[in-house]
Amino acid sequence: MTGYDFPLAGARLTAFGSGALWWAEHRLLCVSDLHLGKSERHARRGGSALPPYETQDTLTRLAELVASLQPQTVVCLGDSFDDDAASQALPDAEKSQLTALMQNRHWIWITGNHDPAPAGLGGEQMPALHLAPLTFRHIAAPLAKAEISGHYHPKARLRSTSRPCFLLDRSRLILPAFGTYTGGLRSSDPVLSSLMAADALAILTGPQALAIPMPR
Repeated sequence: MTGYDFPLAGARLTAFGSGALWWAEHRLLCVSDLHLGKSERHARRGGSALPPYETQDTLTRLAELVASLQPQTVVCLGDSFDDDAASQALPDAEKSQLTALMQNRHWIWITGNHDPAPAGLGGEQMPALHLAPLTFRHIAAPLAKAEISGHYHPKARLRSTSRPCFLLDRSRLILPAFGTYTGGLRSSDPVLSSLMAADALAILTGPQALAIPMPR
């Protein structure tokens, strides 16, 4: 599987066009913002109807990555469920699929703002993961170094096409949302512009990961 290789604080990482991150040295796969159960939450709260297949689609794409890479550790970088109730409402078939993915590997749930306490699904929950030299957390800390985060669902435009993207500079990496129907925040948004250095890159997702200067 090919992707865009880059260093961060001395760690050699790979951004895949799927929106997943791979740290080969530790056989660690990282995905962010799965938002499993988004259609269920919308229906429960009386929101607009969404196609009901987003959880299955997200899990299928994750399963393909796990089968291909055989990671020892999987880090879900927060907002793995659209809210706590969505984690409890996960259909049995999808719960079984997720349980199978977690089998015989270290599975880490980083807590996010949507899912502060998913329970009963196995794995280990923590607010942040420190694995030298990197720190994994859900929301970027403004002064952090060697940080990997998610939360913002960044996207960037190349010519007439807007794609989810990674944002990368010398201090941090922000992952795109991996989940289906998650939307996104333009890289030109002041929040993202203030977090990223002037020479930051946007690594576009798609059939092939493509790095461009971060649009502002």
